[in-house]
Amino acid sequence: MKGKLIVIESGSDSSGKATQTKLLFDKLKDFDFNCMKVEYPNYDSNSSALVKMYLNGEFGENPNDVDPYTSSTFFAVDRYASFKKEWESFYVNRGLVLADRYTTSNMVHQGSKYDNLDEKNLFLNWLWDLEFNKMKLPIPDLVIFLDVPIEFSFKLLEERKAKSKVEDIHEKNLDYLKITYDNSKYIAKKYNWHIINCVENNNLRSQEDISNEIFNYVIKYIK
Repeated sequence: MKGKLIVIESGSDSSGKATQTKLLFDKLKDFDFNCMKVEYPNYDSNSSALVKMYLNGEFGENPNDVDPYTSSTFFAVDRYASFKKEWESFYVNRGLVLADRYTTSNMVHQGSKYDNLDEKNLFLNWLWDLEFNKMKLPIPDLVIFLDVPIEFSFKLLEERKAKSKVEDIHEKNLDYLKITYDNSKYIAKKYNWHIINCVENNNLRSQEDISNEIFNYVIKYIK
């Protein structure tokens, strides 16, 4: 009997995916769950080489310079290598895997390159077939979607830029980020992701408050 795969996703950068994945991991470990966490892209692996080239703008400074079918294969191959080398055995032996991004990010970011809904859905069907049927990557059991409205995401992104000074071609393009966020709302509804509203009364909720909501939902789901 295989394990479970839970993905933390969002439609905007600087939304707290890495933080919430770690907080969930730590809480589940405290309750003695057999779990591990992974993140994508897997920058520590050589398998992310084409992803890095794409995000660094080596194939074009605008995200739309690269066809979504092409760019999606960069990320998909990185995931395949990570799965086969790092967590397949753990997963098939009933382990609980927490993923900071997954195929879901291709749906959100690359799917946003289509204005036409028919073309978008054709792409999404192709992506599902590529990763889950042909590559045989695990289908997520649960996707937690962190809904951070784009105006809050922009503010958080500016704070991050002030510290790191490093931006990829997605983060540099505010119009693209806005379209991506709008697309993520469509994707979350289409695939029935569990939505966590990260803003309340026009204020960003605390990390711990969001984490508690995620944990309480996940515990009910996996028990």
